Amino acid sequence: MSRHKIERFMTPTPHTISARQTLADAHRAMRERGVRHLPVVADGRLVGVVSQRDLYLLETLRGVDVGRELVEEAMSDEPFVVAPDALLVEVAEAMATRKHGSVLVVERETVVGIFTSTDALRALVTLLREEGALGGG
Repeated sequence: MSRHKIERFMTPTPHTISARQTLADAHRAMRERGVRHLPVVADGRLVGVVSQRDLYLLETLRGVDVGRELVEEAMSDEPFVVAPDALLVEVAEAMATRKHGSVLVVERETVVGIFTSTDALRALVTLLREEGALGGG
């Protein structure tokens, strides 16, 4: 199990959002795509990640207008980033230790995937089934 790479379990080509789009745009994109994390880009390069939790936290502040405030105000500007060949066990351990809800998978400065806690649970089920630890259903 320890030799599995993150690229096998990541969600490929995640939708991204511009740092200059509004919080309302981010909410809409998350809702339409059924996701809770969006990589944030500016001028074609990764500058952060915004989560549903980040949006809700900022919106609790008095005077925040989701139609005017920009994603760059809510995003985390130091996302957890790994290469596609990063080992699943190491990524999952780091996510648990650091309490990260997502990891961005980057190759040559391009976001090629995202690995979330939901992906981690799917990976766990897949690997347990492959090892015969679970029944067929």
